[in-house]
Amino acid sequence: MSPDVRTVAPSEFPDWMRAVRTGFLTAGGLPSEELVKDRRADVDLSRVQGVFDAGRCVATYRSFAQQLTVVGGATVTADAVTGVTVTPTHRRRGLLSRMMATDLAAAKERGEVVASLIAAEYPIYGRYGFGPAARAAEWEVDVRRAGLDPRRSGQPADGGRIEMVDGADIRKTGPEVHAALAARQPGIVSRGERWWRTHTGVAPRADHETWTEPFYVVHRAANGEVDGLLVYGVDDKWGDSKQPLNTASVRDMIALNPAAERALWHYLCSVDWIATVRSGYRAPDDLLPLLLPDPRAARIITDTDWLWLRMLDVPRALEARTYGTDASLVLEVRDEAGLAGGRFLLDASGSGARCTPTTRSADLALGVGELSTLYLGDESVRRLVDLGRVEELRAGAAATADAVFRTGRRPWCPDVF
Repeated sequence: MSPDVRTVAPSEFPDWMRAVRTGFLTAGGLPSEELVKDRRADVDLSRVQGVFDAGRCVATYRSFAQQLTVVGGATVTADAVTGVTVTPTHRRRGLLSRMMATDLAAAKERGEVVASLIAAEYPIYGRYGFGPAARAAEWEVDVRRAGLDPRRSGQPADGGRIEMVDGADIRKTGPEVHAALAARQPGIVSRGERWWRTHTGVAPRADHETWTEPFYVVHRAANGEVDGLLVYGVDDKWGDSKQPLNTASVRDMIALNPAAERALWHYLCSVDWIATVRSGYRAPDDLLPLLLPDPRAARIITDTDWLWLRMLDVPRALEARTYGTDASLVLEVRDEAGLAGGRFLLDASGSGARCTPTTRSADLALGVGELSTLYLGDESVRRLVDLGRVEELRAGAAATADAVFRTGRRPWCPDVF
């Protein structure tokens, strides 16, 4: 008998979690009852799929509703895909394709505008119409080379102040700070209450993870309002000559303005015994290097694709964002899955857009994955034309599209989901 693809029943959820852990090589065996109970309370089982063979779960898939900030500050509802695994014994049987088709069709029916995910493996998701829409970079800072004066870096010089706080303070103030960032930063995705509980040590972690309480810091502006937060951990490493060689690893850092960002980075790079700072995943055009007296003290150690998107409703997606210039484009969008294809007239402007089906001749022809890659403004239409991934049907259309879609600052998604 062929494996059975179905929605997971409550009694099957522990086995589904076991299969997730197997697929991600995190732990064997069934998870603890405590972990199952906690995760079950946060999961909509109607959006959880499993593949069962001889009574055992051998492939997993889950989605949940997510808010994604697009260019201009508006949000669209995304079908966030997570927990995708296929047990090694059942690969190359089309199991993921069956689960993906079911989920994307359901998301389209629910009226979700895009689907989103963080791709563990690059070659997989382009087949389903996803495209990489936001990249991430990580810097490593040699604190001793940075050129900061430790006597002046502990507190801001603009009337603000740095405070050390506890996880409970972050659970209280963090959502508000994050919401303020999400109101203007393309690529930000929503964080629910469980996110804050998990990342401050309240909700249980996966069995293989040991929680170590990090250090929590906030930046207060001159008026006393919190406009930045920093969460970091520190290892314990000493050199042969009894010199501290500790590395601080940033777990979360949100700054609502350049002053708060400068103050938080300068603070972290001035903490005694810290020789190296790892930034965590930031936008590729993050200010960090140029906030240091010697930008060469910060070197990129990771530069990778991060947030992938897949359009489900082209008119609603394109109408949700703003654009760099006023222009009209006719886009021929190909979608092999039949979910979002068609020919669309985009009348774009700096204040919004109108996008409607049309019979006019197309200016550009492209796949839904390529359009999804362009959506947040991080990719060049000209580059995709040169790569053969976008077809320019009217001379000059690629240049017009670049002026329309590109943004001054790059999109950024700081979260894994």
